[in-house]
Amino acid sequence: MSEDLKKIRDEIDSLDQKIQELLNQRASCAQKVADAKLSELKKGESVTFYRPEREAAVLRKVMERNQGPISNEEMARLFREVMSVCLALEQPMKIAFLGPEGTFTQAAALKHFGHSVETIPFSSIDEVFREVDAGSCYYGVVPVENSTEGVISHTLDMLIESPLKICGEVSLRIHQYLMGKQNSLTDINKVYSHQQSLAQCREWLDSNLPGIERIPVNSNAEAARLASEESGATAIASNAAAEIYQLNLLAQKIEDEPDNTTRFIILGKQDVDSSNPASLNSDHTTDKTSIMVTSANESGALFDLLKPIAENGLSMTRIESRPSKSGLWQYLFFIDIDGHSSDPAVANALLEIKKHSRLLKILGSYPKAVL
Repeated sequence: MSEDLKKIRDEIDSLDQKIQELLNQRASCAQKVADAKLSELKKGESVTFYRPEREAAVLRKVMERNQGPISNEEMARLFREVMSVCLALEQPMKIAFLGPEGTFTQAAALKHFGHSVETIPFSSIDEVFREVDAGSCYYGVVPVENSTEGVISHTLDMLIESPLKICGEVSLRIHQYLMGKQNSLTDINKVYSHQQSLAQCREWLDSNLPGIERIPVNSNAEAARLASEESGATAIASNAAAEIYQLNLLAQKIEDEPDNTTRFIILGKQDVDSSNPASLNSDHTTDKTSIMVTSANESGALFDLLKPIAENGLSMTRIESRPSKSGLWQYLFFIDIDGHSSDPAVANALLEIKKHSRLLKILGSYPKAVL
């Protein structure tokens, strides 16, 4: 070994020791925070261990001050895991997700909370909502929309009646893999997958597996399980599912759109503060507010609902409609607005919208996805 190489390795060893010491110092601070919160809890005060706005602000600072060579995104992921470990010292968290093991929803939960939480699978979106509402899980993660196939209607329907709040969001680039026990495409007689994934891979399937039966199931992980048990069956799922169910990857990244992305929402019981309160009067970009609103079925009604958003200088990032169960041809509108509900401009817009609506429900104000 050259003397120069030995010096570099000695420097790395010294830095590793310092990093380890600093990580443990940070963990000790987290334990002090936990002790202070437990003391407040004993006094009967309300305590929240997980603060989505705090984590989002920390990750933004990490990315802003980063000078490389590690990329901003990778540096933020490292800090996410550090915060996850420290939070587990304060309060181990159970996170409900749309299962089974190996779904994209589980990947989204781990991306948002880090790997020091306990992810618990449930078989339906309804169950995720119920478990969080009942308090058996602290938060839940469900898909809400895909960049290729649009909204997840079941999630929107559950938001109508549920008392839960949207506490955060996660965007996950979706890569689809064809997997099975086979070694080639010629031995395939059926393809299992979630209906959204089948739709996202329609062109590839038409070109490479024409005439092969496509069977929709509740989740991609369930598809992988079935493919592991049935001769001739394959699944479209994540590469994580292939590892869990010990399947061969027969084709990789078969989604029709290379930028295929799914947005997931974090469900909880708490209201979330602004992640950038110092800029409430000047910056609406760090947070997002989601609302559900109904209007009279008359000319200009939707215009009256949307006009306050423009008049207050806000950006509407999404609008979806769903049929209302209260009357024929009555609709609910789901709207996302840039900014937090505590922002004066957003508060003014919501006040005006309420005047022109039959019902206004604020689904949550929360930090935009950082990663």
